[in-house]
Amino acid sequence: MEKVTGIGGLFFRAHDPKGLAQWYQEHLGVTMMPSKENDPVWEQEAGRTVFAPFDEKTKYFGDMQKVWMVNFRVRDLDKMAAQLRAAGIEVKIYPPDPSGKFARLHDPEGNPIELWQPVG
Repeated sequence: MEKVTGIGGLFFRAHDPKGLAQWYQEHLGVTMMPSKENDPVWEQEAGRTVFAPFDEKTKYFGDMQKVWMVNFRVRDLDKMAAQLRAAGIEVKIYPPDPSGKFARLHDPEGNPIELWQPVG
């Protein structure tokens, strides 16, 4: 069976697409979508990716109006959280579980973001 090889993009609506893209680039290092041929494209490191539809009534994402959440893998959750907090961004770190360490924050438009430092 032929199968996909990874996530090629995450596309979503935003009130201020350009400003939001700049926020992701400045605070999380995710470069904006290229606008011309030689612009750099964000390349993620190889690693685990979880694909998980949730029940439509889940409270896991927070605001019930938000229908998606992105989870970014990080090498050092504590350093990333400190960097974000230094920029005035609220970050909640959760107790570790068997799969690793997790934190939650929201982008300027209130979209939930989960950070994950996998075990090992």
